[in-house]
Formats: sequence, C-alpha cells, structure tokens
Amino acid sequence: MAPATPEQWLDWLYSKLARRKSMYQIYGQYYDGFHQRLMFSQVRHFDQFHNTFDTWRDNFCGMIVDSVNERLAVEGFRMTDEPDADKDAHDIWQRNFMDAESNAAMLDSMIQGVSYAVVWANKQDQPTITIESAENFIVQYKPGSRRELDAAAKFYYDDWGRQWVTLWLPDAVYTFAKGTFSWELKEPAKNPLGVVPVVPITNRSRLLRDPVSDLHVVIPIQDAVNKTVADALVASEYAAWPQRYVTGLEIVEDDHGNPVEPFKVAVDKLLQAEDPNAKFGQFEAANLSNYVVLVEMLVQHMASISRIPFHYFVSGGGQIPSGESITAAEAGLIAKTRERMLHFGEAWEAVMRLCFAVMGDARADAFSAETIWRDPENRTEAQHMDALLKLQMIGVPRDQLLSDAGYTPQQVSRFADMREKDAKAAMELAQKYPDPNAQQQDPTGDEPGNKPAGPPGMSQKAQKTAAKPPQGNSGNQARKQNPAK
Repeated sequence: MAPATPEQWLDWLYSKLARRKSMYQIYGQYYDGFHQRLMFSQVRHFDQFHNTFDTWRDNFCGMIVDSVNERLAVEGFRMTDEPDADKDAHDIWQRNFMDAESNAAMLDSMIQGVSYAVVWANKQDQPTITIESAENFIVQYKPGSRRELDAAAKFYYDDWGRQWVTLWLPDAVYTFAKGTFSWELKEPAKNPLGVVPVVPITNRSRLLRDPVSDLHVVIPIQDAVNKTVADALVASEYAAWPQRYVTGLEIVEDDHGNPVEPFKVAVDKLLQAEDPNAKFGQFEAANLSNYVVLVEMLVQHMASISRIPFHYFVSGGGQIPSGESITAAEAGLIAKTRERMLHFGEAWEAVMRLCFAVMGDARADAFSAETIWRDPENRTEAQHMDALLKLQMIGVPRDQLLSDAGYTPQQVSRFADMREKDAKAAMELAQKYPDPNAQQQDPTGDEPGNKPAGPPGMSQKAQKTAAKPPQGNSGNQARKQNPAK
C-alpha cells in the first residue's frame, strides 16, 4: 500500500535511499581514486606489498568523467520565442551561483547517475536553487509516470551528529529530527507551488531502469588494469635483484639441520668457492613488456567503451595526433557531450520554469524554453573564424555568428550598445573635423568649376575628357584641327 502520512513517506524513502547509498558511494570512490587501488592475485603478495604500494594509484575513472564535464557550460536560457536570451532567467541563475553549482550537479550526475535541484523561495519571495547529492537525497515518482513526483526527501546530519530530514509533498513541506526511538516533527510548512519542487538531473534517462553512471561499464576494466599493474609491480620487485645460483657446492647445515646461506650477496661482494666443481650462474631477468601490452589493450577497451579519445590515456608507444586527426579522434567525445546536453538541458529548463512559478510569472508554462550551451568543440581560432566568415556569406545574422564564436548572450547584448556608441562617436568626430576633400568633391566625382555640356547620361568628368585634344604622335595636322583650349 502506498504511504498515506508524512511518517509513512519518511520510512519508505529512508529505506529506498539505504538500498542505493552504498552503490553511489562506490561510484564516488572510483572517481576520487579511493577504491581498491591494487588487486593482488595471492594473499601473500598482498601481505608483503600492500604497504609498499599503498600510496600508488592508477585510476582513469576521474579522467573519463572530467573530459565530458569540462565541455559542459550553460550560457543562458531562451524562455520564449524571442531570439535573445532571457535576462530574468540569467539573473536568477547568477543570483544562485549556478555557474559553479550547475557544474557540480552535472559532475555528480555523470558519476552517480543522478543529482537533484530543489527550487524554493527566500524571505524576499525570490527563487532559490540548491543542488543535492544522490547520496542523501531520494524521490518517488507517481505510479505510471516518469516525470511527476509524489514525494522527495533529504537526509542529512548537523555538526553535532544529529540526523535531520526535509520531506517535500505536493501540499506541504515537513522537517523532522531523529529522536531516540522515532522521527520527531519540527517544522511543517505549506507548499504554495502545488507540486514537489524538485528536479532530478539524470545522466542518461532509461525507460524501465534507473539512470546509469558513466562509470558503470568502466569499473570492471579499471579493476583489470589494477590487477595487471599489481602483478607487474610484484614481478618488478622480485626481478629488481637478479636471482643467482651455484652448483657443485657442498651444503652446510646448522645444529638443527637447516641449510646455512653460504654467501651474503651484495653489490660490493665477490662470490668465490674453493671447490673446483662449483659453478655460478644467473637467471634471466623477467620481461615486463607483456604486462605493458596487456594494460594497453585494456586501456583501448576502456577508450572504446567510454568514447574517450585514446590519446587522452597514457600511452608509451603511441604519438599524440594533431590537426585533422584530433578532430576525427574527438568525434565520439563530442557526440557524447551533446547527448549529455540533451538530458541535462531538459532538467535545467524545468528548474527555470519552477523558478518563474515561485515568482508567479507566466513563464512558468514556457515549455518551448531552450538552454543555451557553450560550444563543446575545441578548434583553432583560424579555423573557427574562417567558418564564421563563410556562414556570414550565406546570410547568417551577426548576433548568431557572435554566439557561435563563443561569446555569451550577455556579451552579444553589450556588443550592440558598443556598436551604437562607436557610430555616435564617429559621427561627432566627422562633424567636429570635416574632411575638406569631401566638401569640395562633387557627388558625381567631378571637380567643381565649369561643367561642359555633353550627351545625356554622360558624366561631366567623361565630357571633359572627351573635349581634350588628341594626344600622341598624330602630328601637327591633328593639333591644327583641335587647337588647345
């Protein structure tokens, strides 16, 4: 039976979060590099070397997530059909420090699959946005719906170790504190929005399953890399000092029958034996290149699955591509980033609609809203400008070109004011210091003075040229017929 009271909702959501919290923590540990760093094949190797290599880490999980997250940046919103960015939405965004908070929300979403944004009103009735982690936040969707929420709850501890919870329902908001035996209701409040004011920021939405972390398919390969590298380190420890042997030497035993080591091997020691039959030798050093080949194969699999360019990973034998090769290599990464923009953009638009609902603004129903993203591609400045100039030739408006060039909507808006000021300054300068040549020059291009008549349509300058005597080597006869004027 579905929960009917706030206390029942609290118990249900608490148990639901407890089932998932350990999984979220594991994803976070792999991203931070605090997971099982080295996996030894034998217990005795772990006992011997885990302290030696305790601080050593080989972790690609952080780079896989960061390479996408560093290309995600929200520039603004278009809440209506107007081509310009919405200034009110930008003010709300900046007032809530969302340039940084949105980055943290998308980072946690890619690590754990989901994060949450809570929209509420402050004392001045202005919308506030707070970002919450999936490790202490949980929601419940309405039966049969993948978008509408029945309830949401945040579980957290204060600095004195006492546990608290905030419960959001469509009609009210409740605050509980953990008592000795049960939850104690502290501050009930009315919910004027009529909906649960929480927006899940999902990494990749699934139809029948929970959102998926980017590390879900990477962790098994990361464990295999750790295992292989651990074996290589153990082999390098045993092979660091070449193993030597001697044959034909009598074995000396102590009083208890245990063999006594005949030599104290060291760098400055010389091995010698009086027995002429004794022979010394040395085993061949271990070849660690096989481990390197195996690690590179695993990294290639990781790059293919995560759609991260291979040159992002450590590769001893490969060369970093350049120019067109980098563009082709990063095509999968750019496509992956744009896919994340699709899912995250829907969430941020829902957040902004809730913000306008707090203000009682009609834009709360702006379902045609659009998130403006920064261009995720990294191109050379020359290539970028050349492409923009070609777009200008086919009629793309200037403001759109400036936006494609990487300028924010606020900068594009300021450019219009700057152009107007430049035009005004140029006009004032022209009035103060007029060009004398411009005043004397005839609009048709003729010098002022006598204007000889000529055929209609012929410029006065052309008439004057036609009236000049012929020049060249035509002789005196031509000069007589056309005396100079």
